[in-house]
Order: sequence, then C-alpha cells, then structure tokens
Amino acid sequence: MRQSPLCGLAILVPGLMAIAMAAASAPTAQPHGANALHAVAALPDDDAAEALPGGNATTRESYDTPNAFSHPSHGIGLEGEAKFKVGNGVFRKLWVSAPSSTKSSDGLGPLFNSRSCQSCHLKDGRGHPPPANRPDATAESMVLRLSIPPQNDEHRRLLAERRVNTIDEPTYGEQLQNMAVRGLDNEGHMHITYDEVPVTLKDGTQVSLRRPTYRVEALKAGPLHADTMLSPRVAPQMIGIGLLEAIPDAQILAHADPNDSDGDGISGRVNEVWSAQRKDVAIGRFGWKAGKATVADQTASAFAGDMGLSTHLDPRNAGDCTAQQPICQNAPHGARERDGGVEVGAKLFDHVVFYAQNVAVPLRRNMDDPQVRRGKAVFHALGCQSCHVPSFVTGDVDGQPHLSRQRIWPYTDLLLHDMGEGLADNRPEGVADGREWRTAPLWGIGLTQMVSGHTLLLHDGRARSIEEAILWHGGEAQNARDGYAALAREDRDALVRFVEAL
Repeated sequence: MRQSPLCGLAILVPGLMAIAMAAASAPTAQPHGANALHAVAALPDDDAAEALPGGNATTRESYDTPNAFSHPSHGIGLEGEAKFKVGNGVFRKLWVSAPSSTKSSDGLGPLFNSRSCQSCHLKDGRGHPPPANRPDATAESMVLRLSIPPQNDEHRRLLAERRVNTIDEPTYGEQLQNMAVRGLDNEGHMHITYDEVPVTLKDGTQVSLRRPTYRVEALKAGPLHADTMLSPRVAPQMIGIGLLEAIPDAQILAHADPNDSDGDGISGRVNEVWSAQRKDVAIGRFGWKAGKATVADQTASAFAGDMGLSTHLDPRNAGDCTAQQPICQNAPHGARERDGGVEVGAKLFDHVVFYAQNVAVPLRRNMDDPQVRRGKAVFHALGCQSCHVPSFVTGDVDGQPHLSRQRIWPYTDLLLHDMGEGLADNRPEGVADGREWRTAPLWGIGLTQMVSGHTLLLHDGRARSIEEAILWHGGEAQNARDGYAALAREDRDALVRFVEAL
C-alpha cells in the first residue's frame, strides 16, 4: 500500500496532496528550472488522451461558468438524459418534516444537517467549513463525524467482520446534527478556531498555514462519551464518481503496496468495507477515508446521516437518532407502504444514484500552456503520480455503455495513505487508521473557485490554496512536500498551474 502525507492533504486539498505525495515517493533530488523542463522528454505524451479526462463521457459543455460540474455524461442518450434530469430534481429537492401535505417530500430528520443534497454539494461542487469562532453558524456543507473505540467483544466482532467502519458515539450517533425539525432540539454545534502556522520555503518565501481546532458546544443530550473521536468532513465535488466506481478492482489492487515492498516509501492499501448494496465486503472508493464501496452505498449513507431520510439500503426512519434520544426515535416520519416502508422509495433513490454516477467531468484546460507543461514535468519529478495515479480504464457498466471501457484521468489511486500527524484526525474508519486518507481525485480542482466560490481544500477545508494543501502533506508524502518547498518559485508556480489545469 502506498501511503503519503500528501495523500492526507489530497483529502483536504487534492492538488497539493498530489504534489506532496509524489515528492514523498521520490527520494531523489528535485529538479528545477531547465532540468524540470528537460524531464518533459521522459514523460509519455498523453496530452491528446488527457484532453478528455473522463474518456468519451467527458462533457463538451462550457467549463467557464458556475455550472461547469452540473452537466450529464457525454453519450448518455435521450433516455439517460431524462433520467439524469429527474435525478437532479430529487438531488435539489428541499425535504420537509412529516407529516406534510407534500407526501413525496416529507420525512426530513428528525435531526439533520441539510434539507437537500444540493445544499451540501452546491452546483455539484466542494463544501466548506463554517466561519471560525461562530458557534451559531450553520455548518451545512461540512459535518462532524463521531465515534468511540470498541467497548466490548461485539463491537470488536463487527469491526473485524467489516460489518461496520466505526462504533458510533452512544448518545449522538455517527455524526453531530446541528439542525432539527420543529419541536425538537438540535444536538449541538461545531466550533472551529484556527492558529496560523508560518512556513518558510527554501528561497525564503513565507507561507502561513491554518491549523484548526474543533470542539462541540451546546450539547442538548448530555456530554459526549469520554473517548469520543471527532473528524470534520467537507462535502466533496460530485464529478466523475460513476467512472471511479467503474474502475475494476484489479486495477486498484495493482497499485496497492501495503508493505512498501518496492521500497519507494509509498505504501497505499485498500479500505475493506461492508457494502449494503452488494451485501458483502468490498473495496472502499468513496468518502475521505474510502468508507463506502459504491455510489448507492454513499447515497444511502448521505440520505440517512445528513438528512435523516430512510432508503432500502438504510431503512432507519429516524435517521442517526440513537436509543438515548427517544423523542427523536418516536417522532413522526414519512415512510409509506407504497415506497417499501421507507421515506425515499426505490425509484427516486435509483434516479439520484444514476444522477450521481453521471455528473460529468469537464474538459482539460490550458494543456498547451508552456507553464502547464513545465508543471507536469515537476509533478512527475517530485513523484506525485505515485499516489495521484493519472489514468485507469473503466470496466463494463451494466446499462451504461457511455461509462464503459473508457480511459480516464482522475489522478488518484483510491488507496489509503499515511498523510502524517499534521493531517491526522486520529479516528479510525474501517481499515483506515487515524493518519490515513484516501488519495483525492485531482480532476476539476482548478474549477473550485468558479463552481463553489472558494478555494478551500483538504478534508476539512483548512487549506486556502493548492500550495497550502501541498505544504500540509506529511507521512508518505513528506519527501514530495519537502521537494516542493525546495523548488524555485517558477517551478512551484508551474506545478500549481498544472494541477489547476487538471
């Protein structure tokens, strides 16, 4: 398995992470100036293929608008486009509490973080943390995950059999819900403070990094368990996840090297998680720690945890409410027999999953820019591609030929890597330990400002730029991070420019 400190950053700031991780895997001296440009000659000339990072499914629609991430897969067909639009409607729907006259939209909560999928993934883009030092601020596109160490043999059995990834905090469940339906109290609020950490690069350039501290305030149901572990997570961008799901397991496993057998300092490994859809253990691909195996698994988890809505894959009509919250457990819900006893019936659920699978990857940008080409050489010289693997070929996707057998360029290996103490949340999830994160895909990262209105990266949005994200890399990515810090400014700028063009 290849682990890299940059990988952790990749979670927070995918672009920076990639750079740092790559550097970590390349112990050789870092080239710059003419040497970096010379390295281009050693790279495979894949620019023509990379112009369509999502293969033929890449959208040809404009990428210079805030809707750059909201187009359907190219080649989806008229029937597929109609299904995509219905799914988009459900994705954007504002759910209401039960009982309601709007029977197809009730069942929200009783506790929740958001009223719609779109509220977290605005324009299918990346979320952001709430303002610092504002305990009353709503964290709608960022959640705080909660768990405790196993307390008994049953907990240990469930974890060993991969039936669960974590043991929920006994009173508040898997995540803190900061909103509630009328008549109920929310659970509490996340409070964030930042310390500025100065970093000096080799050429004397000063960079300031934000180190966050998290705590929970105004808890309504008593204190948290004494051993509670917290992990903040911003909503990731939606593009290309159907293509990532279509990568055959064998291709992912081919990049795993859990024991660092090749001695390159990178030791990525797969997360092994229970798939409610497949009813078996599978390779985790989605979430900051690869905690979900399929798009359907991820979708059901979001409906339940973020909005308190039940589906056939997660039929809890009370959402994330625990046995310690009887008022929440007994609150009205929107489940109906015609929908199989859940609040989001199978047909609506399937349309949302199809929509999520087909939010298209936009075209590459500025590929002929000399600075971008220089940055590509630096990226490879630092070894960033060791974790941010450029390319895969998808397998066959039942009923979706437009996603099948496509050469794609996501710049991720979907593996877990040790990103170092700086990015550690110290909260295990499945196989992942408290320092490990999944390598975040880099495609589309340069459009974050356009789509989401900010440039915040990494799993908790602490990095305000690609450069900050890179400098947060540690662990397996430490060498790559240090290599970046030692570069001349022209090569640092070129590397960032390349990542922005992905």
